Amino acid sequence: MLDKRSLSVIVLTLFFGTLFGTLLGELLGWILPDSVVREFFLKSIEFNLGSIVGDEVDVVSLDLVMLIVKFGLTLTFNFTSIIGFATAYYFLRYFR
Repeated sequence: MLDKRSLSVIVLTLFFGTLFGTLLGELLGWILPDSVVREFFLKSIEFNLGSIVGDEVDVVSLDLVMLIVKFGLTLTFNFTSIIGFATAYYFLRYFR
């Protein structure tokens, strides 16, 4: 049986859950004193477009002689972003 929600609502909900979790982790990093717990919340993994194509400046350039278009995207994940993603997934499953 298919779910009545559209794919865009699901993706946006998971995206904002992850975004909220990342922001919460950064906030906890500011509040907590220097300790192992603070390092745990501040430890993050970054993915960007530049590293995929081997560019050092993290930007993908498309040179069309008269026009140069540059694309850049960096995603940062930490432990609380995983918690935010899981919470958003739970709400999607719970509130049908």
